[in-house]
Amino acid sequence: MLIASPTGSSICANCIEQARQIVKDEHSDSDVGFSAYASLDEIPKPTEIKAHLDTYVIGQEQAKRAVSVAVYNHYKRIMVQSDVDDVDLEKSNILLMGPTGTGKTLMARALADFLDVPFAIADATVLTEAGYVGEDVENILVRLLQSADYDVAATEAGIIYVDEIDKISRRSANASITRDVSGEGVQQALLKILEGTVAQVPPKGGRKHPEQPLVSINTKNILFIVGGAFEGIGDIIARRRKKTMLGFSKFDEEESRLKGADLLQVVEPEDLLQYGLIPELIGRLPVIAALEELSRKALRSILLEPRNALVKQYRKMFDLEGVELIFEDDALDAIIDIAQKYGTGARALRRSVEKVMLDIMYDVPTHKNLKRCTISKAVVTDKATPTLEY
Repeated sequence: MLIASPTGSSICANCIEQARQIVKDEHSDSDVGFSAYASLDEIPKPTEIKAHLDTYVIGQEQAKRAVSVAVYNHYKRIMVQSDVDDVDLEKSNILLMGPTGTGKTLMARALADFLDVPFAIADATVLTEAGYVGEDVENILVRLLQSADYDVAATEAGIIYVDEIDKISRRSANASITRDVSGEGVQQALLKILEGTVAQVPPKGGRKHPEQPLVSINTKNILFIVGGAFEGIGDIIARRRKKTMLGFSKFDEEESRLKGADLLQVVEPEDLLQYGLIPELIGRLPVIAALEELSRKALRSILLEPRNALVKQYRKMFDLEGVELIFEDDALDAIIDIAQKYGTGARALRRSVEKVMLDIMYDVPTHKNLKRCTISKAVVTDKATPTLEY
């Protein structure tokens, strides 16, 4: 097959392929590997990474510190990965634990906005063992490859966040005697990817087929951050820490105060094993960061302070209509009261605000020359009409 150029000359397909191979070989000889930063001074410090996370995630100081340090060390590992030295810098994968709505996924998204390395977010709930209906574990690497614009060197220095990791726990702490294709089977498939292996992945995802071109990705320097709610693990931790006396069963004063995130702070590998994670996977997640339940003060801050704060979002939508939106303090307190009843953290705030604002946003566009709309406590609790000023 001959391919003609606008000047009238032609080149055959074999010559094109040989020229492509020459360019590829020349590029590989001169390439020293992907590097996001040229020097240590250019790498964002842990305090800078945490400051960016603070603009999105309220509270959760310990978790944000752990993630910031891990990402900073990951940048340093990328910078020196081509150097020959007597010390190998290894990664420390992170496990984020905390109730739903405390900011695990939001933290990952905030990191993705900030980082200069390829970043991908995957969901563990859709993964199955190879050969079954669902996604293969290697598809996680395909997402990272695509975010790196198919640059393999950049992919091998990326970061992956795997959400809902607790949903692939096995049905009991004992070894399964039957096929657990979406639980224990997925955990076993994740082992080598987390630790470091050369994985063969189809560049466009999907199933592997014979004679299909595959891309080799070394996962040794890919940082994994995994998160999950681990609903019910607090009971497992409490049972382990419970002290039994002859004829009585009680906690001492210190133990009795531990609950919620305080229990997660003292989680041990045996608790995760009892929950349903396999020992090999637990060993590959050396850093565990617990996210705490959101207090009233934190919920109020979430409403008002972050860049994506709910109040800011609604004010912006009303500004587009030329209307000033005002939330009274009592109204905000009432919204927080309702959200705390749902027990789903920050997600409950949006549900509460949406419920209040639905009828108001339905009517406001029909009002001509409306200047100001004020939401009071009565609007939230009694579905009263908001105060409108023209």
